Amino acid sequence: MASIVEFFNALTKYDFLQSALLTAVMVGIMSGIIGSFIILRGMSLMGDAISHAVLPGVAVAYMLGINILLGASVFGVLAALLIGFVASRSKIKTDTSIGVVFSAFYALGFILISMAESSTNLHHILFGNILAVSDSDIMTTAVVLGLVILFVVVFYKELLVTSFDETYARTYGLKVQVIHYALMLVLTLVTVSALQTVGIILVVAMLITPAATAFLWTDKLNIMLVLSAVVGIISAITGLYFSYTFNWASGPAIVIVAASLFALSFIFSPKQNFFKLKRSVAR
Repeated sequence: MASIVEFFNALTKYDFLQSALLTAVMVGIMSGIIGSFIILRGMSLMGDAISHAVLPGVAVAYMLGINILLGASVFGVLAALLIGFVASRSKIKTDTSIGVVFSAFYALGFILISMAESSTNLHHILFGNILAVSDSDIMTTAVVLGLVILFVVVFYKELLVTSFDETYARTYGLKVQVIHYALMLVLTLVTVSALQTVGIILVVAMLITPAATAFLWTDKLNIMLVLSAVVGIISAITGLYFSYTFNWASGPAIVIVAASLFALSFIFSPKQNFFKLKRSVAR
């Protein structure tokens, strides 16, 4: 078992470990930031849908030999539009339309990947392979992180208002639907960037868990954004350490750390006040 000192010594020696850490930290930051808006809008299911719906886009991009970010983004936005169309043009509720669309896209992705005869790549897409990130992956992740920060800074007021009171936002004259689909596009980009780190199956956990943890500690959006990014960073670094030390899969290790931080926050955060609640019930 490697100690913390040995882990940091390894970081100074091995380029692949440095690349993995840098990528994991960037993914932790962008996931925490976008995830904050996702949970405030009650769109956790949509985050799950987008993360699964990009699979056929990844498969098509792989088969055509183009950048997977392009293929996944097209299918992610297409899924968001299709979910909105089905929900608005039928009597079924949004959660039902999400379930129908994302499961169909996910199944299509499996079929396309099997046609491409790429089971090894499928495994990496599903569960991530952060230790194999390339320079182009790092560059892509850095660009997406920059876009996420720019998007939030430029549209912070609009995102704030639409996240807390959509009716007021419409009255105020904000284009709610445009903001919604812009957020879906950014969510798709973040999802694709996280594929190499934690994979499709676990990416929704990184989108939701750090943000949910931050939510338990504050009622202010700006503080929540910072806290969720910090939780994402801690999860990434600690998860990568456990992955290196115990030879765990990197994606699940990062998610387990994030879930553990949420559990601690659920018990000890002032907002949750779990122990005080238990004492009140006992009385």
